[in-house]
Amino acid sequence: MADVVDRYRATVEQANAVLDGCTDLGAPVPGRSGAGPSARWALTHMIEETGRHAGHADILRELIDGATGR
Repeated sequence: MADVVDRYRATVEQANAVLDGCTDLGAPVPGRSGAGPSARWALTHMIEETGRHAGHADILRELIDGATGR
């Protein structure tokens, strides 16, 4: 478990470094050549995916312990 958390934190640091260097969210994602998705699109997509996977994890937890939210 500690290895997974360490790798997650390292990935967050790397993503933060890329975003810190991004001065225009409308520009293509840094590090990509050609016409790629904008940084704004990539951030929005990651927020959506995080929410989706958190929802999946919550469903699994509900199946395990039977507790549901409001």
